[in-house]
This record gives sequence, structure tokens and C-alpha cells, in this order.
Amino acid sequence: MGKRLLIVSNLDSSQPFGAFTRPFYLGQNLTQYFQVFQLGLDCSAVDYAPSLSIGSRSLKSYIQNIQKCIDEFAPDIVYAQETLPSLAALIATKLKKKNNFSLVLDFHTFSPYEYWTRLFSVANPFKEFTQLIKTYIAQGLLVFSGCPIIAAGESTPQLISQWYGKNHQKIYCIGNGVAEDLLNNESRLAKDPYQALRPAKIVVVIAPKTFQFPTNDMSVSMTMEVAKSLESHQQNIHFIVIGRDSSDIAEPIPSNISFLGFLPKREDFLEHLQYADIALLPFPKQAVAGGARNKALDFFASKKLVVSTPEGLRGLEDFRHKEHLLISGYSCEEVANTIVDATRNIDEYQQLVQQAYFLIKEKYSWTAKSKYTAEILMKTIDS
Repeated sequence: MGKRLLIVSNLDSSQPFGAFTRPFYLGQNLTQYFQVFQLGLDCSAVDYAPSLSIGSRSLKSYIQNIQKCIDEFAPDIVYAQETLPSLAALIATKLKKKNNFSLVLDFHTFSPYEYWTRLFSVANPFKEFTQLIKTYIAQGLLVFSGCPIIAAGESTPQLISQWYGKNHQKIYCIGNGVAEDLLNNESRLAKDPYQALRPAKIVVVIAPKTFQFPTNDMSVSMTMEVAKSLESHQQNIHFIVIGRDSSDIAEPIPSNISFLGFLPKREDFLEHLQYADIALLPFPKQAVAGGARNKALDFFASKKLVVSTPEGLRGLEDFRHKEHLLISGYSCEEVANTIVDATRNIDEYQQLVQQAYFLIKEKYSWTAKSKYTAEILMKTIDS
């Protein structure tokens, strides 16, 4: 507990999902091993350690506040997550004449590859290409800095080698985890929020609005198309989208789909997830859905039968078709047919649910992920 750890990230408590998840839960569990200080956009949800909210995505603001934290907190390790915070941390440390700490970077995703994959399928390809160039340069600077990298995705080392022609010598892969309240959420004391829609089976999709990335928009579009194709099954199947309001949808909405909007209370989110029958990850191939990993893990931990396209499982190769979940093809017809099969045979598929849950308990809790992370962080001090 003697070592001091400064975590720098895009943590935003006003949006407690996506980019919030990794720094928040790792930070929470790393307090077992370090004295932690959190620096992020909005750290008001951080109740387990001292923190500082920047309130701005400005590179200059990040650099100034990182320097302030280094002076006042005197960390042994600076652990910077995602591209902007990592670049700011790298610059801030270069500006310091004396560095008595190690800098460790965290790549949630490999951003240039994601932008490149989506380039020809978004409404504004010029904007996407601009982001590709920016992130390619920024992440290149980070890669060639020589700092240790902790990557959330197993594919990141290979992508770094392909895009930069460099085999990074200090890169470690530690994916995301699952919160304990999901792993241990067994009770069903609350009223079924979908009672009015029964006896239809509830297929839930989580797709909040996220900063900059269109991945969830793509999943909503696919869900709409699948719902339209299954409108004749509305007595048996109803789609629920959490994180979007119907006012966000410009096109006519099928009768077999409901939009609940964002559920700010954690207990409401857990309740709506708990009473769902099937959890859907409807990501097209071009989505490059790094954020889907969080959703998939939450679904498995909640003991839901998961239906996913292959992209929805990227980075989670431990989970296999008809062993832990049902994986469809990419076409809306294939997704729809898999959902129909899942609803008709849901009892038989409960063994998949149990096997996925056992795997989650064994390898994917945030407690386990933070232990591996702490070991790597400590190694950087000793090296």
C-alpha cells in the first residue's frame, strides 16, 4: 500500500459506461495495492480515492493538471488510459526535469484501425479520415515512446506491429472485467418492468450515445432492421433498447421495439437487464466494436442468453458458439433467425448461459483484472 498511483483517463461520471468503465473499476480495485489518485473529466462518482475533475478534453488542460498532480501527489507510477490522456501524460513527464516515477500507458482500443474499418460506411468519411490521421500520429508517438503498454484487446500487439512496423517489447494484454454487483445479482424481488409486454420474450440491446464513436448507432440501426423483419412475431418477441430515446430515431419505429432512454440509476439498469430473456450484440463488421466487450461481459455475468454477430465478440475469444452463446452471421436475416431459434429453444440453451457465467466468474471479474494490472504496474517500478 506504500506506492502511489496516479490514474489519468477520460473518466466521465455523467456517462457511467464505455470509457468510464475501465478507469473507474480498475481504480476502485487497485486501491487494494496502491494509494490511488484519479484524474479525469468528471470524477464525481469516484468515492474510493481522492480525485481531480478537469472538465475539458483540452490537451493543454490535461497537461497542466497532470503536472499539478505530479507535484502535489508525488506518484510512483502514472497510469494513463486512452489516447488523449496518455499523450498529455507523456508530454507532461517530458516537461519535468526530474521524473521519479514510471509512466504506463493503457490502450483501450487501437483507434487508427477502428477509424479505418469504418471509413467507408459512415455519413462523414472525411471527418473519420481526419480522426484516423490524428490517432495514427498520436498513438504512434505513444508506441515509440518505449513506455510499457497495457492493452484491453488481444489484437493490439499485432495491430501495432502491422501499422508501425514495430514489435513493442513491453506490451501486456488485460481485458475488461465485470462488476461484483452483476456477478452476485441473484434476487428478483422487484416487479418485472416488462410485464405489460408478456408473454413475449424480451430481447435487450444496450446502446447509449457515446462521444465521437458511431458504433452504438450502428447497433441501433441493425436492431431496427431485425425488428422490422420480425414484426409478425411481435406476440413472441419484443426488442428493448436501453440508452436511447425514441426521439433519437428519425425513421418510423416498428411496433415490436421500445426505447427506454438512459437509465441513470444503477439499480434500474440492473433490474431491466435481470428481467430480459435474451441479450443482443447486433454489431456489423465495420463497427469494430471495442465497447461491445463491456456489454458482452455484463450480459454473461447477468446470466442472459447472448445472441451476437462475430464482431460483438471481438477480443473475447474464450466465448464460443453453442458453448457459451449463439453467434449469428452479419446479415439481418441471419440475426433474426438466430433470435427466433433462441426464443423457441430458450430452456435448452440455459446450459450455455451457465457455462458462460462460470467462465466469467473464473477469469473476468474486475478483482482478477486489477490483480494482474497491479503486478504489471509494480514490475515497472522494479525494472
